Amino acid sequence: MDIIPLAKPYLGDKEAEAAGEAIRSGWVTQGKRVEAFEEAFASYVGSKYACAVSNCTNALHLSLLVVGVKPGDVVITVSHSFIATANSVRCCMAEPVFVDIDLQTYNICPQQLNKLLEDSCEIKNGILYYKDTARLTCGESPLVYIDEHRRGRVAAIIAVHQLGMPCDLSSIINIAQEYNLPVIEDAACALGSEIYINDQWEKIGKPHGDVACFSFHPRKMITTGDGGMITTSRDEHYHKFKLLRNQGMSMSASERRDSREVVVEKYLVTAFNSRLTDIQAAVGIIQLQQLDMFIEKRQNVNQLYRQYFKDINWLSLPYEPEYAHTNWQTYPVRVLKNAPFLRDDLIQHLFDNDIASIPGVMNAHQTKPYDQQNCSLPNSECARKEVIMLPFYVDLNENDVKRIADVLAQIETKV
Repeated sequence: MDIIPLAKPYLGDKEAEAAGEAIRSGWVTQGKRVEAFEEAFASYVGSKYACAVSNCTNALHLSLLVVGVKPGDVVITVSHSFIATANSVRCCMAEPVFVDIDLQTYNICPQQLNKLLEDSCEIKNGILYYKDTARLTCGESPLVYIDEHRRGRVAAIIAVHQLGMPCDLSSIINIAQEYNLPVIEDAACALGSEIYINDQWEKIGKPHGDVACFSFHPRKMITTGDGGMITTSRDEHYHKFKLLRNQGMSMSASERRDSREVVVEKYLVTAFNSRLTDIQAAVGIIQLQQLDMFIEKRQNVNQLYRQYFKDINWLSLPYEPEYAHTNWQTYPVRVLKNAPFLRDDLIQHLFDNDIASIPGVMNAHQTKPYDQQNCSLPNSECARKEVIMLPFYVDLNENDVKRIADVLAQIETKV
């Protein structure tokens, strides 16, 4: 019997042909196809600008730098996210401060965010500081190398749209504005998701904070093999992103190529190589054209799961709040206390029946680089312990979903 995989990118002949055209053109690094991909992406999400980069970790890192995160600062975010969210903060010589999640949506809890800012922070000389920097100054934290008088400024909030489910962005932005903090949306999984904001439905990535960051990893909604995109509506941010992704060069390689006069580029800031290639962008353009179809098919798979799982009372299926339309990027289910198996035993049981699944989202504060912070996040820890991700992809069919449900139903019969 064939294994039902956890995820599978939807790639075909059109993507192969587009990549082939880019290769045959002789221009394979960042060029005109990247520009076309950026324009199409910005148009789709409703953003003024889009800037392609090599991956979403780069996108988060550059975004933190652009909104003004400096060495010694702290950034408020969730632990319950892929470790890239926390790592991007440390790449700026800053340190993440973790907030607990809402256990229904697996996203940052606005009430906990507000409580942290009220109870654990203080204003000194008109600037907001996190009070307990001594707790953070340990292990691999960059704060170890920063003078204590320069530690703890609260510089930004990273709001994660976990697994494609939009977080309560309206509440988060209102809190951020009260404290004059920039908001970066980690929208790695959320391309195509929508949020009800400003009295209308709008795409994640417009953006609604200062910046939004996306991933094109093979498990995401569209893929270019790997890659990322930053969206913003702020002119000054966009121009900084273009500098930072390309070694601080004053012009792009394609601009230099198209000039009919001798031009000598300048290097304006210390920067990075975070470029996306034209080969990847060619694939991304084709993928983006199919995104609405991908979402529709994923919505159908969700309905199949709900149909076939309706009698399994020991699993909690994904919750979609009234303010959100998720893209169904991933399918997390929570194994409840009355389940016949513990979560890890259930994963093994599925694997024994040729069905792939994995534990839910990790917690950074439970990993070696961050565990010396010694923080307690009960909901995040519960989600990590009890959530399983089931197979979910565009062409997962009804027979596959029924087979998964039957394997789970057999557990109850045997117990």
